[in-house]
Amino acid sequence: MGPEVRERVLQGDTGLPVTTAKITMVDLPLGATEDRVCGTIDIEKALTEGVKAFEPGLLAKANRGILYVDEVNLLDDHLVDVLPDSAASGWNTVESEGISISHPARFILIGSGNPEEGELRPQLLDRFGMHAQVGTVRDAELRVKIVEERARFDRDPKAFRDSYKEEQEKLQDQISSARSNLGAVQIDHDLIERKGQGHSGGHCYCHSKLLEASAPEGSP
Repeated sequence: MGPEVRERVLQGDTGLPVTTAKITMVDLPLGATEDRVCGTIDIEKALTEGVKAFEPGLLAKANRGILYVDEVNLLDDHLVDVLPDSAASGWNTVESEGISISHPARFILIGSGNPEEGELRPQLLDRFGMHAQVGTVRDAELRVKIVEERARFDRDPKAFRDSYKEEQEKLQDQISSARSNLGAVQIDHDLIERKGQGHSGGHCYCHSKLLEASAPEGSP
């Protein structure tokens, strides 16, 4: 949802046309170059046709979709500098060979990684609004349950998915309802103060996440 459309929705405009489309998910590999991520000059056209043309990168493909980064804490420094700028502004600018091109790059950034292999850079850490820690299952019965469920899925994937269909639909309804009611959420000043104290105690580097948490009606 673009900012213009979001503003009309918040104003109560019910006449907007609705279109449903699948969201693109783009995988950003660890060894990707800056040209591959941001885009570059189309060398083939330059050599064959003598024209300067832009070849879009992964940020252009991820626009209005999801950009997934595995081992995000191991990203090269040059990519760590690129991603926060695009994630914050929603635009990517490429300047090369006398050409300057800007294109939309609004995406949901999702990353995974092992903190034991290296810490996430501070400038990139602030781009994630939610953090989940995955630990090793210690309970023996739960371990057995995981193995059995995996075996059941391997035997009949369709029957396995159907067995969880009702729970999944219930969860989808809850998410849809939460989205619909988001604009009516009011954040008390005391809660904002507690969040600010938490940010200060956690040594947060900027205020973007506190602003987002304090204004849910403006959140994507």
